[in-house]
Amino acid sequence: MNLDAIHHAAIIVSDYERSRAFYVETLGFRVIRENYRPDRGDYKLDLACGGVELEIFGQKVSDASYQAPPKRLSYPEATGLRHLAFAVADVEAAKAELEDKGVFVEPVRRDTYTGKKMTFFFDPDGLPLELHE
Repeated sequence: MNLDAIHHAAIIVSDYERSRAFYVETLGFRVIRENYRPDRGDYKLDLACGGVELEIFGQKVSDASYQAPPKRLSYPEATGLRHLAFAVADVEAAKAELEDKGVFVEPVRRDTYTGKKMTFFFDPDGLPLELHE
């Protein structure tokens, strides 16, 4: 098998509009396509981040058919996706930009194994997101 790269990661969100605003307006992801899926009663948003896509699935809380998805377990950590990490040239600059937009970002620290600077912040549902040089 010859796997070339990761094509996309998918996230199920509890509030489609809030998460769309976070990933598009706050983080600056580019919208590739956005579709309502009537058979599932939800939206699918495809976003570009460098050469990788991020898929966001969710319902609008204002929709009459809204059903909140189960909460993600973080403490203790559950099996499955632990976090998404984004490569940046300057962790401190990216951290400052997020903080200017009202996003809480943990203190910068060094990766134990690579020695590179890194930090974490969280999406509206508490999914850990990492900035890594």
